[in-house]
This record gives sequence, structure tokens and C-alpha cells, in this order.
Amino acid sequence: MAEQARRKDGERPVHSADPVLVEIVEGTLASVEKEVETAIARTARSPMIRDAHDFRAGIHDVRLRKLTGRSYSALVQPVVRDFPVAGMNPGDVFFHNDVYLSEGGIGHLPDLCVTVPVFHDGAVVAFVQAFGHHDDIGGAVPGSMPSHARSVFEEGLMVPPIKLWDRGVPNRAALTIMTRNSRMPDSLAGDLDAECSACLMGARRLGELFDRYGREAVEDCFDAIISKTTETFRRELLARIPEGTHVWEDYAEHDGVDEPRLHTQRMTLTVDHSAQVPLVIDFTGTSPQAKGPINHAGDYADGVFLKKWLAPILRNLAETPERMAELDVNEGVVPLIEMRFPEKGTLLTPIFPAPTNARTFVILRLLGVLAGVLAKATGGRMPADQETIRYTGVYGDDAGGTPYLMREVLGGGSGGRWYADGEDTIHVVPDSRNIPVEFAESRWPFRVERLGLAQDSGGPGLYRGGLGYDKHLRMLRDASFMSIADRSILSCWGVNGGRAGRPFVVEIEGREMEGLVDDSPVRAGEVIRVRTTGGGGWGSPLERDPALVAADVRDGKVSTEGARDDYGVVLHGSRDALRVDAEATALRRAELRALLPARAPFFDRGPGFPSLSGGLPYAEVDFM
Repeated sequence: MAEQARRKDGERPVHSADPVLVEIVEGTLASVEKEVETAIARTARSPMIRDAHDFRAGIHDVRLRKLTGRSYSALVQPVVRDFPVAGMNPGDVFFHNDVYLSEGGIGHLPDLCVTVPVFHDGAVVAFVQAFGHHDDIGGAVPGSMPSHARSVFEEGLMVPPIKLWDRGVPNRAALTIMTRNSRMPDSLAGDLDAECSACLMGARRLGELFDRYGREAVEDCFDAIISKTTETFRRELLARIPEGTHVWEDYAEHDGVDEPRLHTQRMTLTVDHSAQVPLVIDFTGTSPQAKGPINHAGDYADGVFLKKWLAPILRNLAETPERMAELDVNEGVVPLIEMRFPEKGTLLTPIFPAPTNARTFVILRLLGVLAGVLAKATGGRMPADQETIRYTGVYGDDAGGTPYLMREVLGGGSGGRWYADGEDTIHVVPDSRNIPVEFAESRWPFRVERLGLAQDSGGPGLYRGGLGYDKHLRMLRDASFMSIADRSILSCWGVNGGRAGRPFVVEIEGREMEGLVDDSPVRAGEVIRVRTTGGGGWGSPLERDPALVAADVRDGKVSTEGARDDYGVVLHGSRDALRVDAEATALRRAELRALLPARAPFFDRGPGFPSLSGGLPYAEVDFM
């Protein structure tokens, strides 16, 4: 193993790693990460962590590189910035949630992050980290996500990196301050205890790996794991992107303060396969920071968080879907991407104390912007637009007078792909899920009267977009409704002739709610109807096999009207005995083709876009 080659940056020597040991170490890392997340899920108290699984774990080496790729995580950089590694001790647990002091790893204050150093022979050799979305950390409204916030001070308690446990002893004063500021102190305390204990357990497990094989051998394996990702992405994925410069943009639609308008997220992608850093992503042209809470502080630590956040989109370039599923995203993607940010004061470079609690409107949209610019670069070999995360919920007092908060992260449809339909009701946050009906009804004062697929919500296409949820809650007591949701005006776009999906909509007894709501009253007996977004379609719906359209109608995914109007397919008979009228279908499709414009844009943004663009049906960048 003694092949010695000094790194260019003067760090530890590179050794050739035993390939068998690399497999053992890689499997152990994945196992430890999963064990940490399982422990958190089994011991946490809040529904957001325990049931909705809105939390992540990650393993980083002593050089702060993320080693695992099953899910994303925050960063270790802010911890070692404020607490040098040499001063750390076994049993220490570090904590932070400060957006602006997190180096871009934390997006909003409810995401609380704990970090535990791993020791071997008295030295720090790695870190185990977890962060999750907690019920409440103070601020102007229950849930710490005020939709009309104008500064981060309205959003809750900010905690810069601190030592929450010192040599195994919890800092009771700090815990008391945090729980005192929360409307849900018991669940906050329980969740933090679960995360700290799980990370300490993970640190012990990882320490055993170093004890068994030795530091040098394990760190050689870390280098090999990361290098493998770098070379795999360069060789298998980036090579499929034509060289040149490609531009596209997408938009958030409202910020909770100003009237709805187009908040631009613009991306210029430059590809040069001969360069040491083959991908350059330039965000010049992104809109100024919003008054409301849709900003994301992404321009820290050279954008290292956003590099790892965006890189999973590149997996869509894999040769097959099966190969795509095999590819992990770890620190190995970082050397392949250069981020160029505009000056301070934009949606991605906000100036403290700009609010950020709804930053998902920006960072989730960026996933779609990268997919869109790659679709232009590759002639459409990327999925159409996917669902975007939204928080809906109710709060009030239960029959015993105890305050409660029910907040749910409902998914939606993913985009149609060049080889298959989109998936229904997926959750873009890995492993997260809707709250089980039986649990919800036993805990909170409402009944779930419907939970199913939202018919016709998926964008029509040769490959249809996935469907969103259709969920109905009947309130048993007076309460307040809350929502942090994008895509209530703009739709998930379709590509290459595919049509946009249906947008998000909430109605309370026929009253349509805005996407950003803090405290809309809902009375006992009233029904809240939530319909989440459908994914965009891929390819012309007039090319879809009529038999597949008939199957969608039989399954309740598409209505007979949608089959006729969107796909040009005329059906006869009952739902259980549908048949395609081939002659009428041919005539109907000819009629619909005659209505298509001579020069159509490559992207379809749906009927909501003209209402915010001054009447324009598409953007200048939407053409190939």
C-alpha cells in the first residue's frame, strides 16, 4: 500500500487502497448513516421528525468532505471554524441553526444541526452529523415559518455554533434557553436528545472501523471512495453534455410581502471537458433578494453546499435508469463544479438579516433550473419539472385546551422522462413521507376524509407527469390554517412538447387560499381540500399510445375530458369497459395539431405564467 504521491495542496500522502477494504469501508459508512437515521426515527417525539422523516444524517472525514451519498446533509465547516479540531474531546456535541453562520449548510432556522467528532487514538478522524426540521424554535408564528417575515429576527431563535455537550455532559443552560423559546418544548427537547444520542452512537460505530483497520488504511479508502465518484461523474455523466454555454431560468412566484411577480433564478452553464473544472455554473441574472422569506444564503464556502445539492440532477444523464440509481453524490462532485455568484443582495446572496424560512422556493427551483438548462444542452434528455416541497397544516387548541401544531410536508408528481411517465406523489426530500392517517386522526382534532391521487394533475405528454395528492381534512374544532407553498400560480413545466402539470391549490369550503398563509381561520365542520402539484409532461401528448391513455382513465389518473382535450383520445363505454374510438381519435388529434403554433417553445410553463409575465406565454430562454 506504500505508493507515495504527495498531493498538490500539501496534505497527507495518497496511498493506493485495498479494493476489498474500500468495499468494506463504503458499506460500513452507509450502514452507520442508516443506523443513525433509524435511531433518530425511533426515538424522536415530533411528527415532523418521527413520522414525516424530515431529517438527514451524514458522515464527513476530518478534511470536512462528505463521504456518504444516500442523502444530503449540512456542513461541518462552521463547527471547525469556531471550534478548532485540536480542542475537541470525546463526547462533545456541537449545535447550530444560524443560517448566516452555517456556511450555507442550513437554510432556515427550524433546521437544527448536531455534529459529533469521531476519535481514534486521541485524535479527531471524522464527524457524524444530523439535522432535522423541528416543530418550533420560536418566532412570530407557530412552526417558526412566518410567511410574511421581513427579517430573520421574526423567524425564531438563532444559535451560532456552540458546544451543546461537553465530554458527554449536556449544556443544560443552552437547552433550557432553546426549549423556553419553543411553543413545543417537550418535542424539541426529545428530538434534540434523539439526534445527539444517535450521532454519538454513530461516532462509536465509526471509531470501531478505525480501530479495526487503522487510520491510514481507512483514510486511504475515504480518498478512493471520493475519487471514484469524481471519475464516474466526469466519465459517465459530464461527457454526455455538449461543450458550450447554455442558459435557462425559472421563477418563484411570490415572497409573502410583495404582490406576486417573477423572482428569477437564472443559470448559465458552461461546459469545457478539457478544463480541470469542467462545469461552471453562473447565477448572474438572478433577481435581487426578496423582501419576504424566499431567500437562500448559498454563496458561502465557495457554494460547496449547493454543489452537492444540485449534483443529483446530473445522475439523469446516466446511460440507464438502473445505472442512475447506483450513483451516489458525495464530496467527489465538488472538484467538478465551479459556482459563480452575483454580488451581494440577490436571492442567492442575501444580506443579513434577510428572512429565509421559505428558501425552498429558491433551492428546489434551482434543481429544476439545472434540469432545464441540461435539457436544452442535450436536446431533451432530462425529465420535465418535478414537484416542489410545501408545508401545510393547522394549529389551535385540542379538546383539553392544549395547544397543538399539525404541519405536513406533502409531495407531488415528478416529471415525465424520455423513457417513462413521472412518479405519483413523490417527496423530493429523500425518505420523507406524508403523515399516516391513523396517527393524524388519533392525535389531532380532524378527520381525513380523502387521501388519493389528484386526477388530471400530471402534465400531459408522450410520457405523462406524475400526479399530486388530493387530501381532504374535516376540522372537528375551530383552528387556523397555514401554508408555505410555491407553484400555486406557476406550474411544473413540460419539456420537448410536453405540457405543464397542474399547480398547487388549497380550498376551504370553496375559498381558495394563497400559497403563503399564516393564520387563515377554519371553523369546525369545514373541509380543507389540498391538491398538490403534478409533474410536467415529456414529449407531445398527441403521440401517446391511446391504449395508455385509456388505461390512465380506467385508473382514475386522467378524466375522459382530459383524454379528449389534452391527448386527443376519444373513448366510449363505462370506466370498466372503455374502448378507444380510433377514427374519432385520429380526427381529434388532427384538430389539435392544427392549433399548434408554427414555432413552439421547448418548455411549456402553463397558463399561470402569462399572469406574471405581462401576458407573454413563454420566456425568451424557452426556445432551443
